[in-house]
Amino acid sequence: MRARRPVACSYQGRPRELCPIVLGWSDGREKVLAYQVGGASSRPLTSPETRWRCLFLDEVTEARLTDGRWASGGTHRSDQTCVRDVDLDINPLSPFGPRRRL
Repeated sequence: MRARRPVACSYQGRPRELCPIVLGWSDGREKVLAYQVGGASSRPLTSPETRWRCLFLDEVTEARLTDGRWASGGTHRSDQTCVRDVDLDINPLSPFGPRRRL
């Protein structure tokens, strides 16, 4: 995340290309809020607003860094509720009080 390199992986049986933005925990499980830049999804990837994904990391397989282009989707229409306890947020002005800063 700190190097701003996309991750290629499989999640729920679909190949994904993601840019992880917020990492932390919810309900005892590690989660990531990511911006999906490629691959497949059960929902359309037709606009910046539809590319945000909330994933449980224990369901991610075959993860590897790629040399693809980084994207973060700009601003959100609403506050993120994916990650309750934020460990790392790559946004320099994070309002979530992450435990680690860039």
